[in-house]
Amino acid sequence: MVLTDIRSESKDSVAATLASWSQPGYRVAQLLEWLYPRRAASWDEMTNLPKALRERLASSYSLEIPTLVQRQGARDTTRKYLWRLSDGSLIESVLIPANPALYGEASDRHTLCISTQVGCAYGCRFCASGLDGWKRNLLPHEILGQVLAVERTVASEAKEVVDSSANTPASVSANAASQERVVNNIVVMGMGEPMANYDNLLTALRVLNAPWGGNIGARKITISTSGLVPQIRSLADDPIQFRLAISLHGATDEVRSKIMPVNRKYPLEELAAACQYYQDRKGRMLTFEFILIAGINDDLDQVAPLAELARRVHAKVNLIPYNTVEGLPWTRPSEEHCQRFARNLESEGVTTTLRLEKGHDIDAACGQLRLKTERELAGLSAGSN
Repeated sequence: MVLTDIRSESKDSVAATLASWSQPGYRVAQLLEWLYPRRAASWDEMTNLPKALRERLASSYSLEIPTLVQRQGARDTTRKYLWRLSDGSLIESVLIPANPALYGEASDRHTLCISTQVGCAYGCRFCASGLDGWKRNLLPHEILGQVLAVERTVASEAKEVVDSSANTPASVSANAASQERVVNNIVVMGMGEPMANYDNLLTALRVLNAPWGGNIGARKITISTSGLVPQIRSLADDPIQFRLAISLHGATDEVRSKIMPVNRKYPLEELAAACQYYQDRKGRMLTFEFILIAGINDDLDQVAPLAELARRVHAKVNLIPYNTVEGLPWTRPSEEHCQRFARNLESEGVTTTLRLEKGHDIDAACGQLRLKTERELAGLSAGSN
């Protein structure tokens, strides 16, 4: 029998289960404390729960956190993590240091970019995530587990520093570091199309937002989509104030359809109408993500239609020089050209940021590390046969 991971269950569901087992009400809070603030990876860690309860929980639920396969660290302190899930699938997360050009407030300390699928079915021509196709959606505990796994990893590193420091008093415990909030903001823009896994994603994000869960403010959580119109409208109707970013990458249907097949199903006019609906319902500024690819969408004739679209739906524009992917022909424009594109857009009255992106030296674009690792493993397997 395959057990449901307890972190894919709602608080109410867990509380109902414990009540049916005749457990006192305070056990719910104790269990949630272990699952989220303490980021427990095993039932045995939950030392203030009776052994009999831990055994019953273990027989009723699984308890998984992604396993670290590889970590790459950039010179600018960006960190990319490659995780293995319980079925052997590989996914990625990227921890990005403070940068006012990212989402949230200028004082952000760390933003974590998380994945929602193994692979991707949407086939954006410049992206590594879908080069080997789509395999499956992530479950809620696998989505939110990336946050917990990153924070456990950082806490473990902090403990090593404490333990190895001759100048640290013996009374200083690494336990304090293990409780510290590492991830201040979440961007759902890793592997996969988040809106194609809408229900699992929203379940995970509600836990990360909840005071008893991740306790991360809704306005510090940004969901990115390549343009799934029905789901954008559904998100607009959801009462929680998650932010929305559109992976636009083309200001005209002609340009966008060449690199983003989703535009053929939901062309810009339909996408703009959904964005206007979201803005009307939420009253929040949207973000247009615009990766600048040399010779594809970086011509200055894209500035005017991009500015018109941004003004119409009250969006700011985040310009990102292309992060090169092995096996794909695209290249990034010069820094001078990117800055000129940004200045021209600003002159059109559009709030613009140019992200001279972090992590370029660690294959930080979506799916690159996973793709490279899977192909290396496949090569080793073939060589042993």
